[in-house]
Amino acid sequence: MKNKSSGRGTALVIIAGMFWGSMGLFVRALGDHGFSSMQVACMRLTASAIIMALVMLFREPEGFRLKRRDIPLFLALGLLSVLFFSVCYFMAIELMTLSAAAILLYTSPIWVMLLSLVIFKEKFSLKKLLALLLAFAGCALVSGIGGGGLTPLGVLVGLCAGVGYAFYSIFSSLAINRGYSPIAVTTYTFIISAAGSWFLCRPGEMLAIAGAAESLGSLLLLIVITALVTAIIPFMCYSLGLKTVEPSRAAILATVEPVVASALGVIVYHEVLTLPAIIGIVLVLSAIVILSIKKK
Repeated sequence: MKNKSSGRGTALVIIAGMFWGSMGLFVRALGDHGFSSMQVACMRLTASAIIMALVMLFREPEGFRLKRRDIPLFLALGLLSVLFFSVCYFMAIELMTLSAAAILLYTSPIWVMLLSLVIFKEKFSLKKLLALLLAFAGCALVSGIGGGGLTPLGVLVGLCAGVGYAFYSIFSSLAINRGYSPIAVTTYTFIISAAGSWFLCRPGEMLAIAGAAESLGSLLLLIVITALVTAIIPFMCYSLGLKTVEPSRAAILATVEPVVASALGVIVYHEVLTLPAIIGIVLVLSAIVILSIKKK
């Protein structure tokens, strides 16, 4: 049963990474309306918070009970992780290509592995190290990191996104270990991060842009779809996966995101997929296969 649960957890984490890989499409679509990266983050997080709060109200109302000692943990989840990495990643997408932003975000498995060794006393193995090296090398090749498209500011915010993303694996694992359900963890994360985003998004300007939209209904629908596809579904899948998958392993499995981001960049924006990028995709998928192999 444990192996079966672990296999389901692995699949959920990979699904989360695939959904996150589509984030660039929605960020750019909302950006075309005139919204800044911070305003896109605010709308995405706010819509996610409202939807998840309604889901928890009807399915798990007891999830709203939060212990006082856990308030700092959830503040860290919402502000230091999700809000921080969302803003940094969206800025990186504006400053660089989708794939370049993704590789910098996916320095996160390195930080997760190091933090997990200290916090969760995870066992270090050659299998994890090999998978980590393959995944990171693959992401670097996918990004075309040697072929331009990078800026100093883009690199900085991209690395910050990686650190914030790593914190999510750590903090959410701690919350789940303390007995909170994935729904409760996801809901509180969005509520807190959404509240914080309103202090940074220039709300008057954001509402004015929304009010001037040709079709407010279409814009609201796009925001809801963005929340569902890039936030609610992947965060729920990832949180559920963390119930049976170690944080460091989950972080490596989720590196499927830049593969999906690159594929979408080629299909939708006609970004060039070079031979090194193809090799990188193979390396990332190899890392996932290595971590998916069970010992007999």
